[in-house]
Amino acid sequence: MEPQKNPRQRAAIRPGLSVEIIQKQDQKSGTRVQGIVQEILTNSAFHPHGIKVRLTNGKVGRVASILP
Repeated sequence: MEPQKNPRQRAAIRPGLSVEIIQKQDQKSGTRVQGIVQEILTNSAFHPHGIKVRLTNGKVGRVASILP
């Protein structure tokens, strides 16, 4: 397993990666959406709640997990 699979580290996220995100309106329920990363929106190298991304389907949220 790769050491950089932490969804809170920007270095672990790249366009084309399959991920699960939690959208802003779903933060309380924790509902996750699967998709492919189109664009990374967080500029910092680390974010405690996950790196914010835009998926290819247009949805925006913070990465909850990186899928294999």
